[in-house]
Amino acid sequence: MTKEALAKKKLPDASGVYFFLGARKEILYIGKATSLKNRVRSYFATDVAEKRSELIEKMVAEAKSIDWTVTDSVLEALILETNLIRTHKPRYNTISKDDKSYNHLIITNEEWPRVLVVRGKDLTEQYNERDIKYHFGPFTSGTLFREALKIVRRLFKFYDTKDPVGSQKSKLSRGTIDFNRQIGLYPDEASKQKYATTIRHIRLFFEGKKATVIKELEKEMLTHAKHERFEDAEVCKRRIFALEHIQDIALIKNELKLYRDEKRARIEAYDIAHMAGADMVGVMTVLEGGEVIKSDYRKFKIQTVTASNDTAALREVLERRLGHPEWPLPQLMVVDGSTAQKNVAEKVLKAHHMLIPVVAVTKDEHHKPKAIKGSSRLVKQFQNEILLANAEAHRFAIGYHTKKRSQTFLPTSRLG
Repeated sequence: MTKEALAKKKLPDASGVYFFLGARKEILYIGKATSLKNRVRSYFATDVAEKRSELIEKMVAEAKSIDWTVTDSVLEALILETNLIRTHKPRYNTISKDDKSYNHLIITNEEWPRVLVVRGKDLTEQYNERDIKYHFGPFTSGTLFREALKIVRRLFKFYDTKDPVGSQKSKLSRGTIDFNRQIGLYPDEASKQKYATTIRHIRLFFEGKKATVIKELEKEMLTHAKHERFEDAEVCKRRIFALEHIQDIALIKNELKLYRDEKRARIEAYDIAHMAGADMVGVMTVLEGGEVIKSDYRKFKIQTVTASNDTAALREVLERRLGHPEWPLPQLMVVDGSTAQKNVAEKVLKAHHMLIPVVAVTKDEHHKPKAIKGSSRLVKQFQNEILLANAEAHRFAIGYHTKKRSQTFLPTSRLG
């Protein structure tokens, strides 16, 4: 498909799911977007192979047309995308993909079903078909999925205990459940019928059937009102309103503070590589919960800097990275360098009205880390993760730069 053919399409500036279709209208690739218009256009940039991958560049060339479905929110686009990929298994979504590290959502087949987030690698090891009543996923964006689950939890209270509800033997475990009920994290009713309805609504929601949930809640609200159970009717009314006005802001913008649980923190690291200003490139690497997320790594071929200027190159990389609102935002950014690089990163973030903390890893003459500049509290809390992310960025940048140089100096006989 060509850029000219895309120009004839009237893609909406709305959230949704898009489809690249082949010659026989088969689905080649499915993606989600905050803005369908902007997201699909980005596939037709001249440097799509650099920004995404050569595989995606090949997919765009093979595609003959594009279709899309508008959703009410980014959350619903995330759910619809996941369900459609699982149903259709598009070639370019599944090729070279390893979903063992991705998150899955399961609802257990128990007296009091639990709603659990499980890594793909643990799914088959810890559970069998009899244990699972409903299964959704994989969700390729861990941070985005967790933000989505926060919204769902505000709508529907569910159990996510480590062990089946009722099997807790210690006073501490039972006390934790009671406490979570009191603060509204777990269901406060003892009715299995009510909880079964909650589980049904969660299942329908993750099947993309929000309209069905709203209809059932409206019917329930009228029943409560008819029998003068006005408090129950008000609960239904608030839930309906929340479903109709899902706050996408929680999905596309950062909460501007670190998670208290460091196991969930997303850290992005950046590095620049070049040879005296030539073949300058930048990279972004990602850690979540202390684990590298290679599927979220990104490469940037520097376009606006021709001389040896690391800070200017870093500025370009960060500006381009923040131009992707569909990418989950980090809770901490790591830059390679010193005060100059840290200041540049903070200025770019400030210009975008973002309060993401930044730390800089300074190196000695042997390019070994000697200090981390930034919040002492964050450095202490995330020192190992910061150094790992920085090391990954350096390795990734050197590898990318080496590849670019080898292409530049490719022998004439191999260029044809």
